[in-house]
Amino acid sequence: MWLSDVKLILVDRIIENGALRIENGVIAEITESAGQPSGFTVFPGFIDMHGDMIELELEPRPKVDFPMEVAVSHLDARLAAAGVTTAYAGVSFSRTAVDGERRSFEHTSAIIRALKDNIQDLRVDHRIHARFDMTYTVAIEALDGLLGAGAVDLVSVMDHTPGQGQYRNVETLVANRMKSGLSEEDARAHVERRIKDAVPAEQILKNLERISRLCKSHCVAMASHDDDTVEKSHLMADIGTVISEFPVTYEAAEIAKDRGLMIAMGAPNAMRGKSYSGNLSAREAHAAGLLNILAADYHPAAILPAIRALAPQDPDGLVGAVRLASTNPAKALGLADRGEIATGKRADLVIVDSADRVVQTFGSGKIIFSNGSGPEVTGHSDVAAVA
Repeated sequence: MWLSDVKLILVDRIIENGALRIENGVIAEITESAGQPSGFTVFPGFIDMHGDMIELELEPRPKVDFPMEVAVSHLDARLAAAGVTTAYAGVSFSRTAVDGERRSFEHTSAIIRALKDNIQDLRVDHRIHARFDMTYTVAIEALDGLLGAGAVDLVSVMDHTPGQGQYRNVETLVANRMKSGLSEEDARAHVERRIKDAVPAEQILKNLERISRLCKSHCVAMASHDDDTVEKSHLMADIGTVISEFPVTYEAAEIAKDRGLMIAMGAPNAMRGKSYSGNLSAREAHAAGLLNILAADYHPAAILPAIRALAPQDPDGLVGAVRLASTNPAKALGLADRGEIATGKRADLVIVDSADRVVQTFGSGKIIFSNGSGPEVTGHSDVAAVA
């Protein structure tokens, strides 16, 4: 099967008018095209290593539970329509969650096992990203069981205790709690109670070391989340994390880079030009050479416009910006069979029209999304081979 007369975004250059041949789900040949350009551009399929959407699909309103098959199927369709071909669904373990409710270890463990049972025959290649509260000592055993069962593909560790990390600004956290309907008195009481119940640093370090050993023993990558200080970035590098997700400050991101971690930030942040919570801007991090990976975070449709927003300032232009959502996450996560348009790689492709809309998505050479338009697909092509 040939896709012809299209612009191809390769890992190191752009072919303005090219064609590619797909055979058995793999890119078999890449060529120059002699035909009339169609106006369509082919990107490598986007790899999203952090998407928080599944929890909201399962519980779109508080205490309103949707069936797993409905939630997963809808998320699958959303991701494919956004050009995502590999997706890590973020599910969270939180120490402050009520037993049996969202983000408790019983509830999250059940979600992970159910997800594994429901993602085998979907269009997108779905994987599980366990977001683990490093203060949640009693849940480490549950994480161990899930890793041993092969139910988790990526682990990130975080601490959402007020006064540090994502919630280092206590006044901002109080204001956000008030927006959810609490009075100022109740919001402050809630925050103060969480600070009082903080887990000692010595126990957190023991937990991190144990989680790190588990991840290494099961060959699962480990990421840190919301690092806000130089000391925390050093600690996370020391225990073996390979990705720094959403660093809160420039200083923390700079140390993460110096220690060899790949830095991931949200596509919505890059698209909008700022963090919704007032943390480090993805555009500023990118301009400083401190951004390696774009993640959907809470909205997969932001990936393509984020790439477009970053391309003008990227040293390699559009090619470099595209690597943030394809080649780089593939490298960080050990996905050697995908992440770029190259012979021998999976035919995971995103077709974009002249209005910058995703019109088709291919997963392993099969169309997994189409809006009814796209380049002509043929069984042969009049092309000249690229050396």
